[in-house]
Amino acid sequence: MVEIKGVRDYLASIDFFTGMKEEHVELISGCGELVQFKAGEFLIKEGDKAEKFYVIREGEATIETYVPGQGAKIMMTVKKGGIVGYSWLFEPYRSSFDVRALTDMRAIQLDGACLRGKAENDHELGYHLMNRVARVILKRLHASRQQMVDVYEKLERKGA
Repeated sequence: MVEIKGVRDYLASIDFFTGMKEEHVELISGCGELVQFKAGEFLIKEGDKAEKFYVIREGEATIETYVPGQGAKIMMTVKKGGIVGYSWLFEPYRSSFDVRALTDMRAIQLDGACLRGKAENDHELGYHLMNRVARVILKRLHASRQQMVDVYEKLERKGA
């Protein structure tokens, strides 16, 4: 027999939501739906209105930015259990990066306006969401810093 999981069940199994109150996971799941993407499909485009937040269930996505004269550059790969698309939290609600499916992938798509509304009505939920997203942002900032240091070290070695 095949067990069919819903949004709430998937969210409860993801580290990002670990330790969150059951009632909060339930509230968040009301803003979600299960979605799929083919390899190469965009989940998010830089500059577009930031309306969605994704939790990767299977597969991988890349966070990319466009570099003039060089094209799209991959900044980071996000795997199963990771999140992408947190610009829905911050005005003016515009996406800062492209996010593309690297492989065929399955995700939970969460509606940003729905989440903001629920967080506004339940400040404890809002605090926990913001805290968790802030930790992801901090981790990615550290990873970006390390990439930048590596690039400059390589440039210095070439110039020496």
